[in-house]
Amino acid sequence: MTQLVWFRNDLRVADNAALTAACKQQQPVQACFIVTPAQWQEHDWSPARVQFVLDHANALSEELAKLGIPLSFMTATTFADSVEKLEKFCRRESIRHVHFNEEYGVNERRRDKAVKHTLDDIGVAVNKYRDQTVAPVGTILTQQGEPYSVFTPFSRRWRSWVDEAQPTLFPVPKPVGEPVKPLYYEGLPKCFDNPPPRLVETGEDAAHRQLEQFLDDHGGDYKDLRDLPSVDGTSLLSPYLANGVLSGKQCLIAARQQQGMGGNQEGLATWTNEIAWRDFYINILYHYPRISMHRAFKPETEALQWNTPGENFEAWKSGNTGIPIVDAAMRQLNQTGWMHNRLRMITAMFLTKNLFIDWRLGEAYFMSKLVDGFLASNNGGWQWSASTGTDAAPYFRVFSPVRQSHRFDPQGRFIARYVPELATADDKTIHEPWKQPLMTPDYPTTIVAHQGVKQRVESAFRAARDAWNQQNGDAS
Repeated sequence: MTQLVWFRNDLRVADNAALTAACKQQQPVQACFIVTPAQWQEHDWSPARVQFVLDHANALSEELAKLGIPLSFMTATTFADSVEKLEKFCRRESIRHVHFNEEYGVNERRRDKAVKHTLDDIGVAVNKYRDQTVAPVGTILTQQGEPYSVFTPFSRRWRSWVDEAQPTLFPVPKPVGEPVKPLYYEGLPKCFDNPPPRLVETGEDAAHRQLEQFLDDHGGDYKDLRDLPSVDGTSLLSPYLANGVLSGKQCLIAARQQQGMGGNQEGLATWTNEIAWRDFYINILYHYPRISMHRAFKPETEALQWNTPGENFEAWKSGNTGIPIVDAAMRQLNQTGWMHNRLRMITAMFLTKNLFIDWRLGEAYFMSKLVDGFLASNNGGWQWSASTGTDAAPYFRVFSPVRQSHRFDPQGRFIARYVPELATADDKTIHEPWKQPLMTPDYPTTIVAHQGVKQRVESAFRAARDAWNQQNGDAS
């Protein structure tokens, strides 16, 4: 009886629950990957991400071939079509067991439900594994058995679970047969042309080298450097994590080993906290499926009256708002397919608070550009910034982009890199060029007033809350 491993968001041979389980059966093993261009478009996948995923699927094919496991590529337009393709493949190859690791977007869950129903009908067993988080999804709950909706108490329980459970890694499985010739997916689907240059190296080995190098060179300094976009202070592991080339568990265990060898405890603890954030947002996606249906986590914020996007939204997308730190960040995104995490918060809050444009538009735009676009994290970050999500602080959280710029890019080095119009400006002018317009004639005029933002935001949120309360009262 042949075992089939269906790879999706888990493009690795190490620490892969589904692959490990299939190889333990001591039977022939095959693997498949289904390319779904129309579905990826519907989910706002970027050309950068599609290129990354297909590069790594091809690299995965080579690693599996060494284990005697052929990886077959199938092309379907949507998730619905992929169910039929998978059924035909199972019939043709006499597959009796299918193994895959769970995904938690609502469309992915519907697809997997349809797959189980279809394969059950033809006598093919479906085996699912919770592999995407350090603690299996649904494990971290309150004492009342409810999901956490705020990060801090979630993270405390998460760390306790890690200490108690002491999670371990699945090794690379032993070969199940003689090496086979790897198969490859050639080119890119037409709708994902012209991706930016590759941000990181391709392959599982490259991901581990990047992890080791970061922990050795920068892990201890992470707390001090992570918010400075002009320095190399982040891990650049997010593309590997977003697409399952690395697991969160691999990252956590590697960081804890570094701590045990005397690495800077505070810096490394700050980085492992980011792994907890990732798990938190995946759990939110699992427990609250509405957030992957373009809905706000906080229902009362659905009544917000957002501004019409218009020219302001276009200026934000292109990096021509007249706010240097925002423009530099957006140009970094457009040119590289990646943006520094501090800048993601600054640009998101500028769009949703200063311009008061619907967070869903920004969320979709980020996904359409990011190589590390991952629904749970991207949605979680955008809703946190827009004050429609899990943030424990109320809606009065408003970043001043100018203050953020002075604080995290004090010499304007990052700004000068991506906004060459300001490269010759001094340390003060580069943050606030509207104060010296004659010195920066080629740079656009700012599109938004700098005063009164917090008051306007508070007023809009109060109106939304009142409208929601009135509507709910009327409904009852």
